Amino acid sequence: MFYVYIIQSINYPNHYYTGRTTDVMKRIADHNHGKSYHTSKYRPWKLVNYTAFVDEAKANAFERYLKTGSGIAFSNRHFR
Repeated sequence: MFYVYIIQSINYPNHYYTGRTTDVMKRIADHNHGKSYHTSKYRPWKLVNYTAFVDEAKANAFERYLKTGSGIAFSNRHFR
C-alpha cells in the first residue's frame, strides 16, 4: 500500500505538511525525530489524515494535487 498523509505541527498549529510513504507511523516518527529537514523546526507533529492507495502512481498524483492551490483548498475543506 502507498499512503498520502497530512500532519499538523502541535507547536505551530497553522503549519501542515503533506507527504507520501509506505509506512505512515514510521514516517511520522521520523518527522518527530527531526529526520526531515523540511519539518524538523516545526516538531512535534500529529497525524491529521491519511489515504491509502494500491497504485503508486495514483498516490503520487494525489500528493502532487494536494500541494497545489486547489488541492490545499480541498484539504482545508475536507481534512482539517
